[in-house]
Amino acid sequence: MRQNILHIIGGGLAGSEAAWQAANAGYDVILHEMRGVRGTDAHQGDGLAELVCSNSFRSDDHEMNAVGVLHQEMRLANSLIIASGDKHKVPAGSALAVDREHFSDEVTRTLEKHPRINIIREEVETLPRDDWQQTIVATGPLTSPALAEAIASATGEDALAFFDAIAPIIHFDSIDLDVAWFQSRYDKVSAHAAELGGDGKDYINCPMNKEQYYAFIDALVGGDKALFKEWEDTPYFDGCLPIEVMAERGPETLRHGPMKPMGLTNAHKPDEKAYAVVQLRQDNALGSLYNMVGFQTKLKYGEQIRVFRTIPGLEQAEFARLGGLHRNTFINSPALLDPTLALKARSGLRFAGQITGCEGYVESAAIGLLAAKFAVAEMQGQPLPAIPKTTAFGALLYHITEGHIQWNDEPGKRSFQPMNINFGLFPPVEIVKPEGIGRFRGKDKARLKKKTMAARALRDCASWLQECEMQQESA
Repeated sequence: MRQNILHIIGGGLAGSEAAWQAANAGYDVILHEMRGVRGTDAHQGDGLAELVCSNSFRSDDHEMNAVGVLHQEMRLANSLIIASGDKHKVPAGSALAVDREHFSDEVTRTLEKHPRINIIREEVETLPRDDWQQTIVATGPLTSPALAEAIASATGEDALAFFDAIAPIIHFDSIDLDVAWFQSRYDKVSAHAAELGGDGKDYINCPMNKEQYYAFIDALVGGDKALFKEWEDTPYFDGCLPIEVMAERGPETLRHGPMKPMGLTNAHKPDEKAYAVVQLRQDNALGSLYNMVGFQTKLKYGEQIRVFRTIPGLEQAEFARLGGLHRNTFINSPALLDPTLALKARSGLRFAGQITGCEGYVESAAIGLLAAKFAVAEMQGQPLPAIPKTTAFGALLYHITEGHIQWNDEPGKRSFQPMNINFGLFPPVEIVKPEGIGRFRGKDKARLKKKTMAARALRDCASWLQECEMQQESA
């Protein structure tokens, strides 16, 4: 007799979301999490859904931003991750940022008290046994070496790896606000930030003149960095490059990236235009911790303190956590997974989260959500209604499972790389020039295109979820 039990390996964002979705659909879940028995190079505790890099889920704008659309689709799908994020959000302009400790505690408590979820603290070193009829591997970018080796052996594909860097966190009361000032870029503030007291001043800004900036670049490039020995040739993911790696690409790179001064006016010296600006974003609900935006680093700890204290306003900075670097692992999903995230070579074994090659907290959780829905549908004995590619869910899934082109011009190398959700993954949409306006400029057209794609996505997602609900009720 087929058991209606879903095993999930990994209690990160994807695994936690998958457990929640399956349990709420009426199926028993066994969630296997190794932290508590064995730690990782990046996690600091054993709470579920711990955020190890930034505390931001990025833009929450569901009208103009693709990740904001994904947020909204997950809200429509009763996402635990987004609901917990909404409950423990902190001001961050138009972004959804969370108090990382309260967020993890919320997810952990919710899953621990769910009557259909059994959390087992153990390391799973091999792929699931045959009697695990339905399994989701959601071990993330920090998959244990033993399990990673088992996955590579079973799939016949070498796991790809890259380094992911962590930004430092600073105690608020050690920041010199006679030099730094509060302001969001272009004074932009979201509705939820306003509810929390956000008023367009959600970031702390540290200004640099040209001389200070170039001295800082020299210090970054010349700073003592961690060595990786056998991992030295592992490529970085461009969306999370160490700050010093960006600096090595050219002295002007940072001031056109995370240190760009545009949209900011020095409250202390409004007539002086900063050459570059370092931004810090609130990291906890108390407002006692701030993280350095875009400052992921592989500098050694002593060098981080020395170099980052040269930033105006941070001369006396006290660090609650210094930056670090860890190895990420992901599979060649377009070659290995079918459109339901199942391993082509083995029915009932699915992958979810960053190990599939999606990038980002929200994307990881979204793929966990979809993997659970696919597993539940298989246990019900009927396929899940097709996910529209016009939705953020569908666009991300399609990229992972079949939308990426496998380039074969370099034997032994694969071109599939981690990807954040973006409008470039959505099917094109026809834009009609609105009546009553004159010149239809490029920016206006681009904005209308985004708004049209976003509205279409949310409309189609709502219809798809309603169809899924009707199918489940009839099962």
